[in-house]
Amino acid sequence: MKTDVLRKLKLDIWSLVTLGVLVLYGLFLIYPLFNLLIQAVVDKKTGQFTLDYFIKFFSKPYYFNTLLNSFKVTLAVTVLTVMLGTPLAYFFARFEIRGKGFLRILIILSSMSAPFIGAYSWILLLGRSGVITLFLRNTLGIQFPSIYGFTGILVVLTLQLYPLIFLYVTGALKNVDNSLLEAADNLGCSGFRRFRMIVIPLILPTLFAGGLLVFMRALADFGTPMLIGEGFRTFPVTIFNEFISELGGDDGFAAAISIIAIIITTFVFLIQRYLSTRKVFSMNSMNKIRPLKARGITNVMIHLYSYIVIGLSIMPQVYIFYTSFKKVQGTTFVPGYSFGSYEMAFNRVGRAITNTLLIPGISLVVIVFFAALIAYITVRRRNIFTGTADAISMVPYIIPGSVVGITLLIAFNKPPVLLSGTILIMVIGLVLRRLPYTIRSSVAVLQQIPMNIEEAALSLGSSKIKAFYKITMPMMAAGLVAGAILSWVTMISELATAILLYVGRTKTLTVEIYTQIIRGNYGIAAALSTILAFLTVISLLVFNKVSGNRELSL
Repeated sequence: MKTDVLRKLKLDIWSLVTLGVLVLYGLFLIYPLFNLLIQAVVDKKTGQFTLDYFIKFFSKPYYFNTLLNSFKVTLAVTVLTVMLGTPLAYFFARFEIRGKGFLRILIILSSMSAPFIGAYSWILLLGRSGVITLFLRNTLGIQFPSIYGFTGILVVLTLQLYPLIFLYVTGALKNVDNSLLEAADNLGCSGFRRFRMIVIPLILPTLFAGGLLVFMRALADFGTPMLIGEGFRTFPVTIFNEFISELGGDDGFAAAISIIAIIITTFVFLIQRYLSTRKVFSMNSMNKIRPLKARGITNVMIHLYSYIVIGLSIMPQVYIFYTSFKKVQGTTFVPGYSFGSYEMAFNRVGRAITNTLLIPGISLVVIVFFAALIAYITVRRRNIFTGTADAISMVPYIIPGSVVGITLLIAFNKPPVLLSGTILIMVIGLVLRRLPYTIRSSVAVLQQIPMNIEEAALSLGSSKIKAFYKITMPMMAAGLVAGAILSWVTMISELATAILLYVGRTKTLTVEIYTQIIRGNYGIAAALSTILAFLTVISLLVFNKVSGNRELSL
């Protein structure tokens, strides 16, 4: 029996690769998660099994309300992003819009910065002493509603995350056959009714997938509620405070809250997968949707909607760029313009800029290497072990970044494996968090590559590894590059994991920006945010070049 199993597994170099992947995931993901669980259910004083930490969380309104607050914000953000992003993607696919190419770039840029930077910008614009707030109050006598608390978090995350829905739906609409829309039009089903009855059902699985990503991102966001939430406490903030608090935080309690977070996100993920499998459509677009010119009031409303939504989402970054050139005296802006903020940024925190290139750069090399291998064994070498590796690789996708940071710190903060405070633990955290993106895009491309090309190389005497690197991997390049660019952009704007794992010598731009905002050094924060935005623009230009001007979609 054992011999038959081994024969089915075809022990060769790819079996060793599969084993190596499982061992690495076991060491850097399963082992830390196991340690987290032990920390949550074992009393530190007595060493006995206990559920006291969980009872404490659910029995005290102060803690339990943070979970309710997170769900309140996350569900509202998910609904609003779908309501904003879906029509916008449909308008872009269906109608001619002036400046569409430039607008698409703005949409992508607005989604690629860290959400807490948007929160910081909205405070400068609509805070108690914000530019717009003071103008409305002093000039027009209008008292603008508070941007802090639930409202502020909702505004920031919605405008930050709706582009994800836009990109998902854009990709789905490329597979919708235009003849379906034409047939509906001929039968008298047009306008919003056609959109609701024809388009929405066809792209429903995509909406579930995009909604899941928005839900996960919103639930795990740490920086936005920390900056603009004030008294509105959310789940990630509670986890961070309990683990790091200088006033006697409890890492066992933080571990218990982290376990609760994992259970919740896993449950949401499984619901999404269940709903998606019930609404699967197979579409082969022979007649792609062609943009038409809208007429009259319809054309005006489409342009107005597009410009307002995109304008609001990009406004925070534009204003940060503007303030980065304003003169600063102490911690306040004064009349006049200069490069003083950039000089202070490079002089004080130049190492953070270097780290933002070095640490994500190393992580990206590791991600591309392992994504190619894992995608290959998942598609070409299907068995129970490769299936396990594929399933495990998706676990970090549903775990909040702060929880990933805590698991690594708990597991590797003492000998024999002491990694805390090193660049290596930062790299491990980023690789775990972002590897799933590149794996999924690589799998999607590899599934379209016929196996007989590789078999031909093998029949001509090529080794399996050589055939992979010389034949298969170049054909996977499009998926690898798309996933790598998305991983890179999200890594350089990562805060939740980095703020738990960094030390002075490994501080990155996002951590430094957050630190400068907390200290009130808004000029330096604006300069660093602009530098981060510049790196994002360069990354997107690289993607545009290597992909042959292909539109970015998910």
